[in-house]
Amino acid sequence: MTMNYELKYNLAKPLACRRLWCAIVTLILHFSLFTFHSFAQVSSTNSTYSRFGLGLLHDQSQGFNKSMGGIGLGVRIGNRINTTNPASYSAIDSLSILLDVGMSGSFGQMRQGTQSVKVKSASLDYIHAGMHIAKRLGLAVGFMPYTSIGYQFASPETVITNDANTTQKISYSNIYSGSGGINQAYIGLGWRVYRDLSIGANVSLIWGQYSHLLVPYYMDGGTSSNSYSSTIKGYYASLKTYKLDFGAQYPVRLSSQDWLNLGVTVGLGHKFAQDATLLIYSTKGDSTSFTATTPFDLPYSFGVGAAWQHKNTLVVGADMHHERWGNCRMPVETSNAYVPMKGGYKNMTKIAVGAQWTPDPFDKRYWKRIQYRIGANYTTPYLKVDGKDGPKEIRLTVGAGLPITNRLNNRSVVNFGVQWLRRSSSAAGMVKEDYLLINLGMTFNERWFMKYKIE
Repeated sequence: MTMNYELKYNLAKPLACRRLWCAIVTLILHFSLFTFHSFAQVSSTNSTYSRFGLGLLHDQSQGFNKSMGGIGLGVRIGNRINTTNPASYSAIDSLSILLDVGMSGSFGQMRQGTQSVKVKSASLDYIHAGMHIAKRLGLAVGFMPYTSIGYQFASPETVITNDANTTQKISYSNIYSGSGGINQAYIGLGWRVYRDLSIGANVSLIWGQYSHLLVPYYMDGGTSSNSYSSTIKGYYASLKTYKLDFGAQYPVRLSSQDWLNLGVTVGLGHKFAQDATLLIYSTKGDSTSFTATTPFDLPYSFGVGAAWQHKNTLVVGADMHHERWGNCRMPVETSNAYVPMKGGYKNMTKIAVGAQWTPDPFDKRYWKRIQYRIGANYTTPYLKVDGKDGPKEIRLTVGAGLPITNRLNNRSVVNFGVQWLRRSSSAAGMVKEDYLLINLGMTFNERWFMKYKIE
């Protein structure tokens, strides 16, 4: 059998590429196993608002839509994993395996009155993998944070008394600190059930723990003192449950080059089975504990969205997502008990808009194959702080998908994005937070299932 030179080249090059990507994917998987355990121990926030409820909710978007304001309910792209709506998994390219990894760093400033402090943090945002496993059926697996808790601050100093002999003042303040959060590992399926209608579901394991401490701190003449009796309070919980999310998508053909993808999602809420504990320690050696029985809930949720797609060059979309946190409970300390109560949460609504433009995905010029992205979103508070509405969030996003230069593989991209986030309450005197977020991720898209024929 004879084989011309061109055919030899076309066969050898993809095989070499495949070996290279196998090595890269293996390294990424090892890295994911290493960081999987760290999710449960390292907080990715410094916000004082993470002291309340289950902590601050994480942005659930991925590299490709994080810079599009987080839209995704109606987005249907075959070379990306879109966990926002599991019905989109049915669109995954049948010849490819997808691996998506993302991380972020934040640089922020928190202000209250005339005082301000600068903070920074870094985190691994997600690791996802997806593939087409059967006719009209797609699979995705992965994990990402659900909430984060991480803070340390002191209440204003209060003067107890002044010593008449030494003119020194005796004062105290409370030191608040907390850490932990909840993580989410999922497996999802998306199935095109009839013509263009697709449905999907994510089944998630939710787990994590938190600890909050309140420690009185006494000062005697400007020097810390242990001479005064005090009470230290610790709030603890270790949580584990499941989470079910369902979605559907239906594309409407507008013209030969335009279509409108419609999407809906529903999430089921339920109680956590675990308890929360309040421990009270006295410097005299006494201790008391209280237990709040099953005091936490996951909320019911629903979302609707649409994305207009023009050829392979333009995607413009908008989402509305609503979570019924107002019906959820949290543990509340009373005079002689620790009990589950409603009233600490509010129903939350998030509205997002975004777009992606690629001048020409098949052009030889690199800049024309870049995916340019822009977006914004607004989220109402889901927490109440001292009976008042907690922080609302405003995000402005911009970014790009940078193709990895390879003539035989222009599908894998580096996702880079920048976000400006403002978190503030409408109530006077509360903390205002501004952050610059840098998002970096990589989407590996390798055609592992292509069959090469020799004639």
